[in-house]
Order: sequence, then structure tokens, then C-alpha cells
Amino acid sequence: MADDSGQHEAQVETSGQDTATPSKMAVLEARNAEASLGGGVAAIAKQHARGKLTARERIDALLDPGTFRELDRFVVHDCDDFGMGDKKVPGDGVVTGYGRIDGRLVYLFAQDFTVFGGSLSGAYARKICKIMDMAVKNGAPVLGLNDSGGARIQEGVVSLGGYADIFLRNTLASGVVPQLSAILGPCAGGAVYSPALTDFIVMTEKTAFMFVTGPDVIKAVTHEEVTKAELGGAEVHTSVSGVAHFQVADDLAALALLRELLSYLPNNNLEAPPQVATEDPVDRVVPALDELVPANPNKPYDVKDLVEAVADEGRFLEVQPEYAANIVTGFCRLGGRSVGVIANQPAHLAGVLDSDSSLKGARFVRFCDAFNIPLWVIEDVPGFLPGVAQEHGGIIKHGAKLLFAFCEATVPKVTLISRKAYGGAYCVMNSKHIRADLNFAWPTAEIAVMGAEGAVNIIFRRELAAADDVAGRRSELVADYEGRFANPYRAAELGYIDEVLRPRDTRARLCEAFESLANKRDRNPPKKHGNIPL
Repeated sequence: MADDSGQHEAQVETSGQDTATPSKMAVLEARNAEASLGGGVAAIAKQHARGKLTARERIDALLDPGTFRELDRFVVHDCDDFGMGDKKVPGDGVVTGYGRIDGRLVYLFAQDFTVFGGSLSGAYARKICKIMDMAVKNGAPVLGLNDSGGARIQEGVVSLGGYADIFLRNTLASGVVPQLSAILGPCAGGAVYSPALTDFIVMTEKTAFMFVTGPDVIKAVTHEEVTKAELGGAEVHTSVSGVAHFQVADDLAALALLRELLSYLPNNNLEAPPQVATEDPVDRVVPALDELVPANPNKPYDVKDLVEAVADEGRFLEVQPEYAANIVTGFCRLGGRSVGVIANQPAHLAGVLDSDSSLKGARFVRFCDAFNIPLWVIEDVPGFLPGVAQEHGGIIKHGAKLLFAFCEATVPKVTLISRKAYGGAYCVMNSKHIRADLNFAWPTAEIAVMGAEGAVNIIFRRELAAADDVAGRRSELVADYEGRFANPYRAAELGYIDEVLRPRDTRARLCEAFESLANKRDRNPPKKHGNIPL
């Protein structure tokens, strides 16, 4: 009897477990379904009506299918003020986790505008901080999909502290793992500083806005009337302020661009950028380059034609194409290797360096150096832009930023002088004197303190003043100066130019050069950090 009783009790226990298990699974499924809905069906419909995807739809479009692993799905805020105790939504307005892009690990957060307008709470901030900490520990990029009304005002200083916690992590992660931001909706107040601390910002044309103070506050304080787009839209930040790096049509285009951009970048600062197989021969000859530079030294040409002619498959991802267009920055591949390109643009302001182009170039150079991306510099620069506005605006300081960036960079650095290399700008644009590894020039290169006309006017000022035929004598002197300096050979004689190339051979020589520099080792003196002229 005792044995029968024990068997009966075991059967009862087993039966109880079988009954309870489906119920617990149902609870999990219900909670998952609730979290997946975010702010609810109506809020999702409004999001779609604005031309925006939801946070989860964005993640699905960004990551390799089936690779997203969400963390902290059931986190809720802990605020009871202003009736918030009765308004708790699983996830609390941000979706966080990790996944894969082209098989590579990434960590990400996607702000959910359907929940409290995507506003940031203390709990929300802790979710973001958690995945940022994991990204740094595991050496993987961080991607932020921003769509938020700012701090959750019901939480007061707690939400502000949450922003500061994120800012600290952005700063500590800088130069350790790539940080990419997509602005897909409003980004106001303290919310703008986290994207501004990241490496690259993508904005959508019609739905993205960034500003510290919005139009209503500006109207109240300064009496200026301005729309959100005029104040902080994608067009403004990609062409005027330089805050953003890319402008795209919509959410899907932004997410596709993030994937493309990441393909050029390493996972972290201890790794090399990914190398991609290419069927484009490294020794491909490009005869069209022989005719690229016009015979008239004052006639422009598009330096992007040079980049695309040389790059693998002609692919070039330009960074900040609308801002400071007199300098071109971006990524291409040479022989499958990721390379950062920085080039003077003769087609815009003759390729002159000014404050904005110096800032643009310096930031790009420092990013590439932080993440082991070799630099290809294309030089055709008549000097620094003269003028009172430039001098008063700090051209000395801003130009020094670009100089500082090139000087401190220890990645492989290769310079190609296609035409003009005048004055201090010659020094700044990765000259041999500031640790460039290889310096090439085309036969069309002109390396001098300044152009022939200006030089003659200074050197022969007295002679010209006394000459009977001023125009004729000036013409003779200009021709003589050009014969001496409007070529690359004097610099080559001094070892400042390593090789004068036929333009058609440029791709082959660059691919060889970067392959030869693949194991370069260089370092700066031990120090906490330099004091770049900010």
C-alpha cells in the first residue's frame, strides 16, 4: 500500500507540472506580444503615417535576418510622479540588443517614438548604457537609431542624469569601437549630444531634426521665426553646420547606408578593417587619367573622377558631400583594402583650404587613424583662402587642426600630388615632412611657395617697376619661374617626392604602396593625449 501511495503522489505532482507549464508559456507569449506592440496599434499607425518605420521594423531592416537578440525587453520605468505609475510599457520606449551585419557582431538601440514619444527615462538610459558597455568589452560597433522627443520631463533630473551617463560612455568608447548614429525623427535638447559624440551621423530628409532649442523657444527668446526644417533639418546639418555626414531619403535608405559604411570599418581599434575580395585587377591601367588634369592650370576638374577611376569597381562612399565641398572625404577600396580618401577639390573654390574644409578633413583623418584605416591623400591646393572673414573666423586655428591630425596619424599615409601644391598648404596636406610614407606626383604637379604670377610680383618687384616693357618682362620672368618650379622634379631631386608617376599607372602603384605598408608600425611619444587646437 505504501508503494502504491507514493506512486499516486508522484503521478499527482507530474500532472500538476503538466498543467502549469502551458500557462507559464502563455504568460511569456502574452508579455512578448505586449512588448512587441510598443505604444500600441494606433501609435504604430501614426508612426507609419509620418513616413517612419517603427523601432522593431528598423532593426529588422538593418540586421541580418534572424540575428537580433533583444535585451531588457520587459524593463519599465520606476517613476510614480504625475500619474506615471499607471503608465508603464514593457521596454520603456527603447529596444536594445545585439545582432549581425554581414555576419559581424554589432550592438544597437532603437528609440521607439510610439512609447512616450521616445522620451528618455532613467530606466531607458540604463538599457542603452548596458549595451554600450557590452560593445566596448566585446570590441563591437554601436549603432544608435534615434527618434526621440528628448528627456522625459516627468522624471526631472533622473532623465538628465541618464543622458550624462550615455555621454560618458560615448566619450570613453570614442576611438575604441565605431559609433554610428541614424537620426530618423526628432532629436532635441540634450538628446543631440550623444549623436554628436559619435563618429558618423545619417539623417533622413523629411523626418529628421536636430536642435538644442526648438523653434518655439527661439521665437520666445530671440523673436526669430523659423521652421524645424530650417533650424535643424537634414539639409541644414549636412550642408551648413556640418553636424551630420549623410542625408538620405527615408528610413530604409538610412539603414542601408549604415550597413555600407560599416563594411569599410573594423570592429574595433585593435583590428584591421575588413578586406574584401575583388575581381578588379590591382595592376589595371587607367589611360583616361593621362588627360584628367587640364593644360590650363586655372581650369578645374572633378577630383572624384580620379578617385572613382582608381578605386576597386569604381566605388566611392563620400562622407559629407554637401559640406565644405572644396575638400572631398570618403572611403574606397584598393586591392580589397579599405582606404580613407581626403582630396582637395579643384571643382569647388579651386580646392583652397578654409576653416570648414580644415575641420572636415581633420575629423576624418583622426577617425581613420583611430581605426587603422590607411589614408590616401590627393593634393591639388593653391593655398589657404585669404580674407578678413577667414582670419577673424580662426583660419589659423582651424588650419592647424588639419595639420595636427596629419602629423599625429600613424596609419599608412600615401600622398598623390596631381597639380598644385602651394605654400603652407603643401606642408599640411600630408607632405613627406610630416611623416607621410610615400609621396607620389604626376608630371602635372606644381610644387612651390606660391603661383608663378604672385612669386614674380614679389621677387622682382623693383625690377618690374623700372622695366620699360613691364608686361613683356613679367611674362619672361613668369615663364622662367614656371620652368623652375611648376613641375615635380625639384622636390623629387630633394627626396620630397618618392616617384613621379604616369597618371595611367596610379591604381597599380597605389595598390602596391598600400600592400607594402600593411605591416607598418609607428607610434607617437607616450602621453595622456595631445592638445589639438580646438
